[in-house]
Amino acid sequence: MSDLGQRKTDHIELALHADVGFRKTTLLEQVELVHAALPELSWDELDTSTTWFGKRVRSPLLIASMTGGNDRARELNLKLAEVAERGGYAIGLGSQRAMVKTGVIDAEVSESYELRSVAPTTPLFGNIGIVQAAEMPLALLQEMVGRVGADALCVHLNPAQEMIQPGGDRDFRRGEETLAHLVRELGVPVLVKETGCGISRDVARRLRGLGVEHVDVSGAGGTSWVAVEPHRATDEMQARDALFWNWGIPTAASLLEVAPFDFRTVVATGGIRHGLDVARAIALGATGVGIARLVLQKLEAGGVDGALGFLERIERDLKTAMLLTGSRSLADLRRARRFLGPELAPWQHAG
Repeated sequence: MSDLGQRKTDHIELALHADVGFRKTTLLEQVELVHAALPELSWDELDTSTTWFGKRVRSPLLIASMTGGNDRARELNLKLAEVAERGGYAIGLGSQRAMVKTGVIDAEVSESYELRSVAPTTPLFGNIGIVQAAEMPLALLQEMVGRVGADALCVHLNPAQEMIQPGGDRDFRRGEETLAHLVRELGVPVLVKETGCGISRDVARRLRGLGVEHVDVSGAGGTSWVAVEPHRATDEMQARDALFWNWGIPTAASLLEVAPFDFRTVVATGGIRHGLDVARAIALGATGVGIARLVLQKLEAGGVDGALGFLERIERDLKTAMLLTGSRSLADLRRARRFLGPELAPWQHAG
């Protein structure tokens, strides 16, 4: 197995079993939704449906980007794709960097990302790092997207993880130029996502100026990829890199940071634990909500049915929060009254 393939395997096992969570929260618990004692709603009329890049689905949930690039990843991806297709969820691929060998698509590796055989109608998002996107010709990126039948391409920003990762990227120039070019020329929507450290107000402003219309804040509070890498490092590196374990903007705070810029798509990924977290994120402006590690753990423990059952419980709790706030639709929930606790409130008007 290649070094990159081994890294992907290590990441899967660490995400499943290791202590790689943030030591701080998403701050979603600081969102108090106002109770509607007279909701004038029936459970059956609650509408959780949403549209991902032209595809209407019954749920705002996204099985967030996790893995790809080897046989273990292919097995997991096919099962996750089945969950998405059966449940009416969107799904994101892990980084497709492993698909490209010496400037061409590796057909064998590509198979671990090709999910349309089990998820023909599911909103599906490709994935590549901003540094790799800057180095790849447009035609190769388009082939990479087309090969998996992606409805959009996630371009992930992960400078914190790269700085901690042995042999990680160190040159993050040309990011803005690359994004502007892809937005104009790629041919499918570009969704810019962080990988656990959040998107700030300044970065959101710059992204909008480049023409970006879709973001995934992927904030702090869930899995810390900065914490994942020290598990693969030497004792000396572990001691050094643990300093940045909690680096990042909490998910709820990042939603407030991007709110002023009217993105068409705002995904809240990072530490989502249950349906009330989903409701709180949507009340802060999210149009979709991503969950990664918990879905993977439920899949490992209970198979496709176990993962489906977990996501269905989240949907039930989301609908309960909708009824209790008098929100018939997700749009209504985004307009619902909410109060912010003392740790989160300062983020609303900061900067």
